[in-house]
Amino acid sequence: MNEDRFTADLADMFSHRRKDVFTGIGDDAAVLDLSLPGDQLLLAAADQVIRNIHFTPDTPPELIAKKLLNRNISDIAAMGGTPTHALLTVAVESLQEDWLKAFHMGLAAEAERYGIAVIGGDLAHTPNDLVATLTILGTVPKQKLCLRSNAKSGDILYLTGTFGRSFQTGHHLTFTPRLDAAQALAGTYTNAMMDVSDGLAKDLSRFAAASGVSVKITTDLPKRDGANDEEALNDGEDYELIIAVPPEKSQALERSGLPGKLGLTRAGIFTGGQPAGTIIYHEQKIQEKGYDHFYEN
Repeated sequence: MNEDRFTADLADMFSHRRKDVFTGIGDDAAVLDLSLPGDQLLLAAADQVIRNIHFTPDTPPELIAKKLLNRNISDIAAMGGTPTHALLTVAVESLQEDWLKAFHMGLAAEAERYGIAVIGGDLAHTPNDLVATLTILGTVPKQKLCLRSNAKSGDILYLTGTFGRSFQTGHHLTFTPRLDAAQALAGTYTNAMMDVSDGLAKDLSRFAAASGVSVKITTDLPKRDGANDEEALNDGEDYELIIAVPPEKSQALERSGLPGKLGLTRAGIFTGGQPAGTIIYHEQKIQEKGYDHFYEN
């Protein structure tokens, strides 16, 4: 099985949707147009953390909760939005009150930091696993909405932060979602962004394919703590942003000084002339190898 192909099949399966669904399956979050005041759209996304995939068994519960919330916030950031509410479900092997209290206290502290109200959820026992799932809601003004399908040939590729060795460095537990960068750029310099979680190459290919373009990386990748190109392209769990900026707006962005303040790298250009989703790096076509939940070793 292939995760992207299966997800595309699901999108077709659920294509008969309500008229208030502005954007459904296929982006970092769904977008609902509920005629909210101020031309605001409602964002909704869900993500989970699973023991031995997203964290090791000895990870403190507070850090597991922090990662769970922040990886969801990263999806809202990629849409240009602001997170507002969340629902939590936890299925654990052992209902240890101290562990559960620490987990929920960690989540509460991180939610308060971002002004997010945790408004409900569910707690369950599972025989031999630990899975926590969070559904996040947010809002975005219609003119600031960012979609991965909005990039155009000629747009400039920007990246936040650095890539690679996220697990080895602990970044995957302690990262700060790029809300500040996203909100500074959305609607003013871009309407096309995407969160990077499954690997830069895989997610950049998804981004370009959704927009019907290819991408040429024209600079060395910004790498984290000794990572090489292979790790930067494929390790994943970076929680950075891919951003497409029209060339005329790129000039204004560079003059603004925001790239330096926000830690942006001008990394390449989106182009035509290749199959959609193609990535060229150092003049070589990249074969993405990022994380796929359906891949069996």
